[in-house]
Amino acid sequence: MISEKPIYIATRGSALALVQANFILGECRRLVPQKKFELKIIRTTGDKMQTASLSHLDATLPRGLFTKEIEDALLNGEADLAVHSLKDLPTILPDGLKLGAAGKREDVRDVLISKRKSSIANLPPNAVVATSSTRRSAQILEKRSDLKIVPIRGNVGTRLQKLSDSTELEAIILAAAGLARLGFKIGPDGILSGQEIPVGLHATPIPIDEMLPCVGQAALGIEMREQDLRIDEVCAKLNDPATWHAVTAERAFLRAMGGGCQSAVGAFGEVLGEEVRLRAVSYLGDEVKRGELSRPISEAIRLGEELAGNLKPK
Repeated sequence: MISEKPIYIATRGSALALVQANFILGECRRLVPQKKFELKIIRTTGDKMQTASLSHLDATLPRGLFTKEIEDALLNGEADLAVHSLKDLPTILPDGLKLGAAGKREDVRDVLISKRKSSIANLPPNAVVATSSTRRSAQILEKRSDLKIVPIRGNVGTRLQKLSDSTELEAIILAAAGLARLGFKIGPDGILSGQEIPVGLHATPIPIDEMLPCVGQAALGIEMREQDLRIDEVCAKLNDPATWHAVTAERAFLRAMGGGCQSAVGAFGEVLGEEVRLRAVSYLGDEVKRGELSRPISEAIRLGEELAGNLKPK
């Protein structure tokens, strides 16, 4: 029998956010059929700032541009759990909230989308590449200092259309997970296909060794109120243990580095047997620093903090 009071799942209203939230909604209904679940769409500060460059945000703006209003809804009881792209969720959460689960991770790689099949190494000299990520910009320019990086905003479809329409842009960079969740596919010939997509765009996944992802990339984060036993039971069913241990190390690393989701750092954790291996890169100081460490899965937080200590600017 379905309980009368629904459990409200908060989400942003973007196309990708809705795909992700509806996936979690379906999982909740499948795994906890005795409870009733409904979506609650909330517009965040970040959604209202379509003209702002996320890589050059005013320091007076609050952290959590894509999460604050959703977290307010959790705290005041308007929502019971929230679905985030985990990369957007700050590593320090408001008092009373916690990360309740991490959904199984998708492909963590970034993808170079271009008008002709290419890679970062093979882009034309002085080509213009669009991304609003300081992490991506730093890693691109380390390999190709001649390239010109410009900011870009909008949902995935908007960015693809901007690339297709522009006479200046040579390429943009997007997350493989976001493309996959929206139904876009990369063919054997490298052509990107999908519903309402500009024709003739090529997609080349960028190897992890060339570009480390941002913390939490490709994972879904389920945020909830602390000490809410009803939602704890739901999150226990939604959680993927391997993803949880990996992103726990990554988030501990970012928190110890003192940065937010737009910091020029990359990190990738993966569970190998009973250990978590964490690789990271930092562009925060005068020199680029890279490192790799492994620890038992029970020490994921310590792992992240230790690697941050090795890479933090002196």
